[in-house]
Amino acid sequence: MTQDGQPFAGLKVIDLASFVAGPAAATMLGDFGADVVKIEQPGEGDPHRRLGEAPSVPQHPVNFCWELTSRNKRSLSLDLKNPAGRAVFERLVADADVLVSNFPPPVRARLNIRYADLAPLNPRLIYASLTGYGETGPDAGQPGFDATAFFARAGILDSLRYEGAAPGFAFPGQGDQMTAVTLFGSIVMALWNRERTGRGAEVGTSLLAAGLWSSGLISQGALLGAFVAPRPPRTRPRSALGNLYRARDDRWFSLAVVREEKLWPGFCAALGRPDLEHDPRFATRETRRAHATELAAVLDAIFASDDWPAWRDKLRAAGITFGVVGRMQDIPDDPQAVACGAVIEGDQPGMPRTLANPIRVDFAHQRRPQAAPATPGIDNESVLRDAGYGVAEIDALRAAGALG
Repeated sequence: MTQDGQPFAGLKVIDLASFVAGPAAATMLGDFGADVVKIEQPGEGDPHRRLGEAPSVPQHPVNFCWELTSRNKRSLSLDLKNPAGRAVFERLVADADVLVSNFPPPVRARLNIRYADLAPLNPRLIYASLTGYGETGPDAGQPGFDATAFFARAGILDSLRYEGAAPGFAFPGQGDQMTAVTLFGSIVMALWNRERTGRGAEVGTSLLAAGLWSSGLISQGALLGAFVAPRPPRTRPRSALGNLYRARDDRWFSLAVVREEKLWPGFCAALGRPDLEHDPRFATRETRRAHATELAAVLDAIFASDDWPAWRDKLRAAGITFGVVGRMQDIPDDPQAVACGAVIEGDQPGMPRTLANPIRVDFAHQRRPQAAPATPGIDNESVLRDAGYGVAEIDALRAAGALG
């Protein structure tokens, strides 16, 4: 551990990725001390800078989509197709520890930025690859976003739909953020292997693979030919004890009574309905499932008779597993999110608080979030100076059109 609790201090990372999953993995490295240089194309830079303009993203004057996954980074605006720009890129690669890329394989081949192209420059390089559908196979060259590869192709949208209804939509970036954790894990594993062998490696994941893994209990069943039919309506659940209910104050909550035989008596007592315990329709797990629609109707009426705080206290006292259906507007005032370290303070303009990455270790702490690069190439000079370029050389690069 470094003195200031930043285990990746001194680690040099090139973020050559765009949009969310790849850059978010680099952000996680930066959160723990790595020096992350984001290479952006000259002009408008990374298209992710404009993700906040999408109608499916909450609109706000602060470009929070960019700030969240680009904090603690420096921006270098570099034309990789320009010979002088390519030379800069190769010098950076030769001194880097990690490079993150999410270009589709055909694009990497055209730009000569595959692992096979770069490994000769730096045998210790960890090349972290993020793709939509994997490195091989009939769809390997197809671009993919989390909506198309993680949620749609992996079957998640279909498994969540209700019978007779069309598949739903996912929020932007949901699958990306969790895929980033997978990519981060592959990078850390490669760094550990490098400590033992001295050799770099190509590592990575895909949105499709991460999506299948995230829904593993359902995906594994599918591999065996076992499938779950589309969800019935909430009023006709498969199990009334694994269902959603609404309290009198219009707060919804999820009930998840897994150990039914043990918890059923206490659950009935908490409801103030001990008579339900021995009702022949609900007396056993099998009869509760057979009469799930009737039990759900009974529970609907009971839970509608009081407000959520009262039910929360009663269910908690009875040892029942439950969870309020959180609303996005609840997040700013959720004390648990702050207490567990999921929401932290930072120094980003207009963002006094932000989300921590979900990794927790007792030997290190995450860096206080600093502002993302405001404009493409804002850190050109500092990055190039650190790479050994002098003032005259930087001016020459600029004159050659290598810099944005």
